[in-house]
Amino acid sequence: MEMHQIRYFLAVCEAENFSRAAESCHVAQPSLTKAIKKLEEEFGGELFFRERHRTQLTDLGRRLKPHFETVYAATAAAKADAEGFRAEERMLVNLGVMSTIGPSLLVDFFAGLRRDNPDLEINIREAAGKELVQALRDGDVDAALIGLPNLPEEFRQLPLYSERYTVAFAKGHAFEQMNAVPVEALNGVDYLQRIHCEFTDHFETLGIDWTVKSNVRYSSEREDWIQAMVLAEMGCSVMPEFLPTLAGISTRPVTEPEVSRTISLVTVAGRRYTPALQTMIRLAGRFPWPGKPPAW
Repeated sequence: MEMHQIRYFLAVCEAENFSRAAESCHVAQPSLTKAIKKLEEEFGGELFFRERHRTQLTDLGRRLKPHFETVYAATAAAKADAEGFRAEERMLVNLGVMSTIGPSLLVDFFAGLRRDNPDLEINIREAAGKELVQALRDGDVDAALIGLPNLPEEFRQLPLYSERYTVAFAKGHAFEQMNAVPVEALNGVDYLQRIHCEFTDHFETLGIDWTVKSNVRYSSEREDWIQAMVLAEMGCSVMPEFLPTLAGISTRPVTEPEVSRTISLVTVAGRRYTPALQTMIRLAGRFPWPGKPPAW
Protein backbone atom coordinates (compact mmCIF):
# COMPACT_ATOMS: atom_id res chain seq x y z
CA MET A 1 0.00 0.00 0.00
CA GLU A 2 1.35 3.41 -0.98
CA MET A 3 0.26 6.88 0.04
CA HIS A 4 -0.90 7.89 -3.44
CA GLN A 5 -3.28 4.90 -3.44
CA ILE A 6 -4.83 6.08 -0.17
CA ARG A 7 -5.08 9.62 -1.56
CA TYR A 8 -6.88 8.35 -4.68
CA PHE A 9 -9.21 6.20 -2.57
CA LEU A 10 -10.20 9.15 -0.38
CA ALA A 11 -10.67 11.35 -3.44
CA VAL A 12 -13.13 8.84 -4.94
CA CYS A 13 -14.97 8.71 -1.60
CA GLU A 14 -15.38 12.48 -1.68
CA ALA A 15 -16.22 12.89 -5.36
CA GLU A 16 -18.27 9.66 -5.68
CA ASN A 17 -16.96 9.52 -9.23
CA PHE A 18 -13.71 8.17 -10.68
CA SER A 19 -13.42 10.86 -13.35
CA ARG A 20 -13.89 13.76 -10.95
CA ALA A 21 -11.54 12.15 -8.42
CA ALA A 22 -8.83 11.79 -11.07
CA GLU A 23 -9.30 15.44 -12.03
CA SER A 24 -8.98 16.59 -8.39
CA CYS A 25 -5.80 14.51 -8.00
CA HIS A 26 -4.38 15.83 -11.30
CA VAL A 27 -3.87 12.34 -12.75
CA ALA A 28 -5.32 10.46 -15.69
CA GLN A 29 -8.35 8.37 -14.84
CA PRO A 30 -6.67 5.07 -15.95
CA SER A 31 -3.83 5.72 -13.50
CA LEU A 32 -6.28 6.33 -10.66
CA THR A 33 -8.32 3.26 -11.57
CA LYS A 34 -5.20 1.10 -11.70
CA ALA A 35 -4.08 2.33 -8.27
CA ILE A 36 -7.50 1.55 -6.74
CA LYS A 37 -7.40 -1.90 -8.37
CA LYS A 38 -4.03 -2.65 -6.74
CA LEU A 39 -5.44 -1.55 -3.39
CA GLU A 40 -8.38 -3.91 -3.84
CA GLU A 41 -6.02 -6.77 -4.66
CA GLU A 42 -3.99 -6.09 -1.56
CA PHE A 43 -7.04 -6.09 0.74
CA GLY A 44 -8.81 -8.95 -0.99
CA GLY A 45 -12.01 -7.39 -2.22
CA GLU A 46 -13.72 -4.57 -4.07
CA LEU A 47 -13.74 -1.21 -2.36
CA PHE A 48 -16.26 0.52 -4.63
CA PHE A 49 -19.22 -0.46 -6.74
CA ARG A 50 -20.47 1.79 -9.49
CA GLU A 51 -24.03 2.82 -9.98
CA ARG A 52 -25.22 4.69 -13.02
CA HIS A 53 -24.65 8.17 -11.70
CA ARG A 54 -22.38 7.68 -8.64
CA THR A 55 -19.74 5.46 -7.13
CA GLN A 56 -20.29 4.11 -3.62
CA LEU A 57 -18.24 2.23 -1.08
CA THR A 58 -18.70 -1.47 -0.60
CA ASP A 59 -18.94 -2.89 2.91
CA LEU A 60 -15.19 -3.55 2.82
CA GLY A 61 -14.58 -0.02 1.62
CA ARG A 62 -16.63 1.44 4.47
CA ARG A 63 -14.73 -0.74 6.95
CA LEU A 64 -11.34 0.42 5.66
CA LYS A 65 -12.09 4.11 5.11
CA PRO A 66 -11.54 5.27 8.74
CA HIS A 67 -8.16 3.51 8.78
CA PHE A 68 -7.10 5.12 5.51
CA GLU A 69 -8.20 8.53 6.79
CA THR A 70 -6.15 8.06 9.96
CA VAL A 71 -3.06 6.98 8.03
CA TYR A 72 -3.36 9.86 5.56
CA ALA A 73 -3.91 12.48 8.28
CA ALA A 74 -0.99 11.16 10.34
CA THR A 75 1.30 11.20 7.31
CA ALA A 76 0.27 14.75 6.42
CA ALA A 77 0.87 15.85 10.02
CA ALA A 78 4.30 14.19 10.04
CA LYS A 79 5.28 15.95 6.81
CA ALA A 80 4.10 19.32 8.15
CA ASP A 81 6.04 18.75 11.36
CA ALA A 82 9.18 17.85 9.41
CA GLU A 83 8.83 20.93 7.22
CA GLY A 84 8.39 23.06 10.32
CA PHE A 85 11.49 21.52 11.87
CA ARG A 86 13.56 22.22 8.77
CA ALA A 87 12.31 25.80 8.70
CA GLU A 88 13.18 26.31 12.36
CA GLU A 89 16.57 24.71 11.84
CA ARG A 90 17.31 27.11 9.01
CA MET A 91 15.99 30.25 10.66
CA LEU A 92 16.29 29.85 14.46
CA VAL A 93 19.28 30.21 16.75
CA ASN A 94 18.91 29.45 20.46
CA LEU A 95 21.53 31.74 21.94
CA GLY A 96 22.67 31.76 25.54
CA VAL A 97 23.98 35.02 26.98
CA MET A 98 25.82 35.17 30.27
CA SER A 99 23.83 37.39 32.60
CA THR A 100 26.83 39.58 33.44
CA ILE A 101 27.41 40.56 29.79
CA GLY A 102 26.15 44.03 28.96
CA PRO A 103 24.25 44.46 25.68
CA SER A 104 25.80 47.76 24.63
CA LEU A 105 28.57 46.26 22.47
CA LEU A 106 26.16 43.78 20.92
CA VAL A 107 23.64 46.27 19.54
CA ASP A 108 25.39 46.89 16.21
CA PHE A 109 26.20 43.19 15.82
CA PHE A 110 22.57 42.13 16.18
CA ALA A 111 21.41 45.03 14.01
CA GLY A 112 23.71 43.89 11.21
CA LEU A 113 22.63 40.29 11.65
CA ARG A 114 19.00 41.34 11.37
CA ARG A 115 19.62 43.61 8.39
CA ASP A 116 21.40 40.91 6.38
CA ASN A 117 19.10 38.07 7.49
CA PRO A 118 15.58 39.46 7.98
CA ASP A 119 14.04 35.99 8.46
CA LEU A 120 16.46 34.94 11.17
CA GLU A 121 14.92 34.40 14.62
CA ILE A 122 17.08 34.52 17.75
CA ASN A 123 15.81 33.05 21.00
CA ILE A 124 17.94 34.45 23.84
CA ARG A 125 18.36 32.64 27.14
CA GLU A 126 20.03 34.64 29.89
CA ALA A 127 21.74 32.67 32.66
CA ALA A 128 24.87 32.39 34.77
CA GLY A 129 27.99 31.26 32.91
CA LYS A 130 28.16 27.77 34.43
CA GLU A 131 24.48 27.18 33.69
CA LEU A 132 25.09 28.06 30.04
CA VAL A 133 28.00 25.63 29.87
CA GLN A 134 25.62 22.85 30.89
CA ALA A 135 22.93 24.13 28.51
CA LEU A 136 25.43 23.85 25.66
CA ARG A 137 26.25 20.27 26.66
CA ASP A 138 22.56 19.37 26.83
CA GLY A 139 21.77 21.00 23.48
CA ASP A 140 19.35 23.49 25.05
CA VAL A 141 21.22 26.34 23.34
CA ASP A 142 23.08 26.28 20.01
CA ALA A 143 25.73 28.78 21.05
CA ALA A 144 26.43 31.06 23.98
CA LEU A 145 28.19 34.33 24.76
CA ILE A 146 30.42 33.43 27.69
CA GLY A 147 33.25 35.18 29.52
CA LEU A 148 34.49 32.39 31.79
CA PRO A 149 38.17 31.40 31.97
CA ASN A 150 39.43 27.88 31.22
CA LEU A 151 36.47 26.39 29.39
CA PRO A 152 36.86 22.62 28.77
CA GLU A 153 38.28 21.44 25.45
CA GLU A 154 34.89 20.07 24.40
CA PHE A 155 33.95 23.65 23.50
CA ARG A 156 35.02 25.78 20.57
CA GLN A 157 35.53 29.48 21.26
CA LEU A 158 35.44 32.45 18.93
CA PRO A 159 36.93 35.38 20.94
CA LEU A 160 35.00 38.59 20.35
CA TYR A 161 36.36 41.26 22.70
CA SER A 162 38.04 41.73 26.06
CA GLU A 163 37.03 44.01 28.93
CA ARG A 164 38.62 44.98 32.22
CA TYR A 165 36.97 44.72 35.60
CA THR A 166 36.19 48.01 37.29
CA VAL A 167 34.96 49.20 40.67
CA ALA A 168 31.64 51.07 40.55
CA PHE A 169 30.74 53.62 43.22
CA ALA A 170 28.61 56.70 43.88
CA LYS A 171 29.77 60.31 43.83
CA GLY A 172 31.79 61.23 46.91
CA HIS A 173 33.22 57.76 47.50
CA ALA A 174 36.89 57.56 48.49
CA PHE A 175 37.71 55.80 45.21
CA GLU A 176 36.66 58.92 43.30
CA GLN A 177 40.06 60.45 44.00
CA MET A 178 41.93 57.47 42.53
CA ASN A 179 42.82 56.77 38.88
CA ALA A 180 42.66 53.03 39.53
CA VAL A 181 41.75 50.86 42.51
CA PRO A 182 44.25 48.25 43.74
CA VAL A 183 42.60 45.01 44.79
CA GLU A 184 43.90 45.46 48.34
CA ALA A 185 41.89 48.69 48.61
CA LEU A 186 38.72 46.60 48.64
CA ASN A 187 39.60 45.25 52.09
CA GLY A 188 37.14 46.47 54.69
CA VAL A 189 34.94 48.54 52.32
CA ASP A 190 31.17 48.25 52.15
CA TYR A 191 30.56 45.95 49.21
CA LEU A 192 27.59 45.05 47.01
CA GLN A 193 27.83 41.48 45.77
CA ARG A 194 26.76 40.57 42.25
CA ILE A 195 25.83 36.92 42.75
CA HIS A 196 26.75 35.80 39.22
CA CYS A 197 30.00 37.77 39.12
CA GLU A 198 32.91 35.56 37.99
CA PHE A 199 35.59 38.04 39.15
CA THR A 200 37.11 35.59 41.64
CA ASP A 201 37.20 32.83 38.99
CA HIS A 202 39.70 34.93 37.06
CA PHE A 203 41.88 35.23 40.16
CA GLU A 204 42.08 31.44 40.30
CA THR A 205 43.16 31.44 36.64
CA LEU A 206 45.95 33.87 37.53
CA GLY A 207 46.99 31.58 40.38
CA ILE A 208 46.17 34.25 42.98
CA ASP A 209 44.23 33.57 46.17
CA TRP A 210 41.23 35.82 46.71
CA THR A 211 41.92 37.10 50.22
CA VAL A 212 40.01 40.38 50.16
CA LYS A 213 37.61 40.72 53.11
CA SER A 214 34.92 43.22 52.21
CA ASN A 215 31.86 44.10 54.24
CA VAL A 216 29.05 42.69 52.08
CA ARG A 217 26.02 44.93 52.59
CA TYR A 218 23.77 43.61 49.84
CA SER A 219 23.62 40.68 47.36
CA SER A 220 21.50 40.30 44.25
CA GLU A 221 21.33 38.46 40.92
CA ARG A 222 19.99 41.63 39.30
CA GLU A 223 22.41 44.16 37.92
CA ASP A 224 19.88 47.00 38.11
CA TRP A 225 19.34 46.47 41.85
CA ILE A 226 23.07 46.33 42.53
CA GLN A 227 23.51 49.61 40.69
CA ALA A 228 20.57 51.15 42.53
CA MET A 229 22.23 50.26 45.82
CA VAL A 230 25.49 51.79 44.54
CA LEU A 231 23.62 55.05 43.91
CA ALA A 232 22.05 54.73 47.38
CA GLU A 233 25.66 54.84 48.71
CA MET A 234 25.37 51.43 50.34
CA GLY A 235 28.74 50.42 48.96
CA CYS A 236 30.81 49.72 45.85
CA SER A 237 30.77 46.78 43.46
CA VAL A 238 33.15 45.17 40.97
CA MET A 239 31.64 44.89 37.49
CA PRO A 240 32.76 44.49 33.87
CA GLU A 241 33.96 47.53 31.97
CA PHE A 242 31.25 47.51 29.29
CA LEU A 243 28.30 46.79 31.55
CA PRO A 244 25.97 49.80 31.17
CA THR A 245 25.74 51.80 34.37
CA LEU A 246 23.05 54.10 35.71
CA ALA A 247 23.63 57.83 35.54
CA GLY A 248 25.60 59.02 38.55
CA ILE A 249 27.74 55.89 38.91
CA SER A 250 31.51 56.29 38.48
CA THR A 251 33.99 53.51 37.77
CA ARG A 252 37.73 52.94 38.08
CA PRO A 253 39.73 50.00 36.72
CA VAL A 254 40.88 47.30 39.13
CA THR A 255 44.68 47.00 39.31
CA GLU A 256 47.41 45.11 41.17
CA PRO A 257 46.57 42.82 39.55
CA GLU A 258 44.62 44.09 36.58
CA VAL A 259 41.84 41.58 35.86
CA SER A 260 40.03 41.23 32.55
CA ARG A 261 37.86 38.71 30.74
CA THR A 262 37.33 37.75 27.11
CA ILE A 263 33.81 37.38 25.77
CA SER A 264 33.60 34.51 23.29
CA LEU A 265 30.93 32.95 21.12
CA VAL A 266 31.04 29.37 22.36
CA THR A 267 29.79 26.22 20.63
CA VAL A 268 30.24 22.51 21.21
CA ALA A 269 33.20 21.17 19.22
CA GLY A 270 32.18 18.66 16.56
CA ARG A 271 28.47 19.41 16.75
CA ARG A 272 26.80 20.21 13.42
CA TYR A 273 25.96 23.87 12.85
CA THR A 274 22.57 24.80 11.44
CA PRO A 275 22.60 27.27 8.53
CA ALA A 276 21.32 29.97 10.87
CA LEU A 277 24.12 29.38 13.37
CA GLN A 278 26.71 29.32 10.60
CA THR A 279 25.43 32.74 9.51
CA MET A 280 25.80 34.12 13.03
CA ILE A 281 29.32 32.72 13.41
CA ARG A 282 30.46 34.18 10.09
CA LEU A 283 29.23 37.65 10.99
CA ALA A 284 30.73 37.43 14.50
CA GLY A 285 34.08 36.48 12.97
CA ARG A 286 34.28 39.54 10.74
CA PHE A 287 32.51 42.06 12.99
CA PRO A 288 34.70 44.99 14.16
CA TRP A 289 34.71 44.28 17.90
CA PRO A 290 36.79 46.55 20.16
CA GLY A 291 40.46 45.70 19.96
CA LYS A 292 42.11 43.35 17.52
CA PRO A 293 39.68 41.69 15.08
CA PRO A 294 39.12 38.08 16.22
CA ALA A 295 40.02 34.98 14.23
CA TRP A 296 38.54 31.53 14.46
